[in-house]
Amino acid sequence: MPAVLRVALPVPLPSLFDYLPPASGEAGVGSRVLVPFGRHRLVGVVVAIDAETAVDGGRLKQALRLLDDDALLDAELMQTLAWAADYWLGAPGEAYANALPLALREPKPLPPIGDEYWSLTSAGHSAHDAGSRRGGSKALLALLSGGALSAQQLGERQPGWREAARRLAAAGLLERSERPPSVRPLALSRAPPLNDEQRQAVASVGASLGQYQPFMLDGVTGSGKTEVYLALIEQVLAQDKQALLLVPEIGLAPQTVRRLRERLGVGVEVLHSNLSEGDRARAWLRARAGSAQVILGTRSAVFTPLPRAGLIIVDEEHDGAYKQQEGFRYHARDLALVRARALGVPVLLGSGTPSLESLANVEAGRYRSLHLRARPGAVRPPMVQIIDMRAQHLEHGLSPALLAAVAETVARGEQALVFRNRRGYAPVLLCHACGWHAGCPRCERPLTLHAGRRQLICHHCDYCQRLPSTCPTCGAGELKAQGQGTERLEEALLAQFPQVPVLRVDRETTRRRDAFEDMLATLKDDQPAILVGTQMLAKGHDLPNLTLVAIVGVDEGLHSIDFRAGERLAQLVVQVAGRAGRARKPGRVLLQTHQPEHPLLRCLLAQGYAAAARELLAERRLIRLPPYSHQVLLRAEATQREQVEAFLAAAHAALPPGAPIEVAGPMPAPMPLRAGRQRGQLLLESASRQALHAMLRPWQLALGALPAARKVRWSLDVDPIDLY
Repeated sequence: MPAVLRVALPVPLPSLFDYLPPASGEAGVGSRVLVPFGRHRLVGVVVAIDAETAVDGGRLKQALRLLDDDALLDAELMQTLAWAADYWLGAPGEAYANALPLALREPKPLPPIGDEYWSLTSAGHSAHDAGSRRGGSKALLALLSGGALSAQQLGERQPGWREAARRLAAAGLLERSERPPSVRPLALSRAPPLNDEQRQAVASVGASLGQYQPFMLDGVTGSGKTEVYLALIEQVLAQDKQALLLVPEIGLAPQTVRRLRERLGVGVEVLHSNLSEGDRARAWLRARAGSAQVILGTRSAVFTPLPRAGLIIVDEEHDGAYKQQEGFRYHARDLALVRARALGVPVLLGSGTPSLESLANVEAGRYRSLHLRARPGAVRPPMVQIIDMRAQHLEHGLSPALLAAVAETVARGEQALVFRNRRGYAPVLLCHACGWHAGCPRCERPLTLHAGRRQLICHHCDYCQRLPSTCPTCGAGELKAQGQGTERLEEALLAQFPQVPVLRVDRETTRRRDAFEDMLATLKDDQPAILVGTQMLAKGHDLPNLTLVAIVGVDEGLHSIDFRAGERLAQLVVQVAGRAGRARKPGRVLLQTHQPEHPLLRCLLAQGYAAAARELLAERRLIRLPPYSHQVLLRAEATQREQVEAFLAAAHAALPPGAPIEVAGPMPAPMPLRAGRQRGQLLLESASRQALHAMLRPWQLALGALPAARKVRWSLDVDPIDLY
């Protein structure tokens, strides 16, 4: 009987699929194959090769084509992906597909991994001389008139250049070529001297290079964690090894890659969703070939091949963006730890506000703890004070004390940040005459007013409608905006400070690629300005002339039903506050609240994040919540509430009797209706991770066999960070 290929296909089914080998070529484990699947052709990954099978070989379909001469995924990645699919209950095919950039999930030859260069053709030189082009095309012609440039150089000098390049190439004005990867000179910029704490952190991690050891680098915002990362990466490069640095959001990548390139003088490969698929595939393949020495990326970069692995760093390890919330629901921070163990390298988790899970691992001795308590170059930590909003007259949600502080700051030629984690103009639009308010018909939640676009938008399902001129219920014309979003605060501050630049930084103003970086580049270090923004501004950005941070909307985080809300609020307050006074000018932080006596706020102010985290951990331990217990959330949704309830009841009945777990539900989700679909959930909890996981895979298979499962969409989320 011929050998049988066990293939993982990108479909949401918890199984592998058997195929006969293709007519030509010898497939190996980790290779891609093109196979027939129903009426389609899919690219799959060979997970195993069986000499025999219980299925008659004559009934098996044959793989159509072998796509790789050598295995694309090495043994370590294959082993890690198998573990991850099992732990997070993912469909095997979805787990393996996540490891590949989209361009490598297609039945096409692998793209070349040399440096991509663009140059003018003779017709391009003529077009440049004639000045016949406009906009981005004209700028690109001018850039290339002095000679060929690499894609990386073009990206640095003209963000968004590819669209113009495609137009000009189609017109025969540009041509693309490949060159071998260039070797860049070392030591492009001098490293600043490290302080004692930084040197100790570098020495501790450096002594563990070549073996697995998790470290938790707990450094206050502005304490120089990045300098520690850079010093360690230099050591890794000196050993001719690779370093992987993960950041939580795309917005942090440009400034980080700039610092890496300036300091290290080596090519830095970048992997995130804002890149073209070709660029992501080339970066991934360079890492696989070992020619990429430093890899920087967001969540999915944790799957990057590392044949010469030396170090893995997870920056801002507490950030929820590391958790995938759809499909294969892995957590990149946790997977980085698994990969580091398999590769035999240290892993460094860095944060100014470590997650309670990581702090519990330090407490249990699983991680070694490193601390950075000083802020190099800063005069002193920012001064934090609470503004009691009770009985005060507010201007668009801004207290007189807050406005006075902003006025004093800009009068000194300094910059202020007004932080509000809610985009749009106002979260509610209501009729003053009859009480009607604009609601989303698909979610039964208020629609957010976006005044600039004259639209009402649901931030849960993206439903939108035009702004009515009169009340749809009573016809009155007096519609009132209630509450404040960043758009309304921007308007209020522009009216209050007409001579000062006011920049709003949120998802609305940063839709264009590189818009965020371009906006921050307009801020002059020696000029006053006011920034209004959401949590996009809370992380990683160094603004030396920013000396005041004012946080409004604190109270919303104090009254959430989510048990993680206190932790998130404490992290957000500390991260945002850390934007102030990062250079030699002292910083000031204002917290505007109706709850000035709240224990969490008082603890944060008096003793800092570490003390607040200890109290939150003590609460979690007392009531047996994560990280002192382990959770799995079964979510279900359907068009009819009865279908959801029937499935969840059947799922509850399918739980193995006597399992050492506690069950909450079936119950409606905290948001019972979303995008027109009814939602419900079942929460499993256990003090024993091993006992919980022992029953999960059989239960998952039983759920798939339930008749009620055919009428709902359902998913299992292991270690959920969001119960909504």
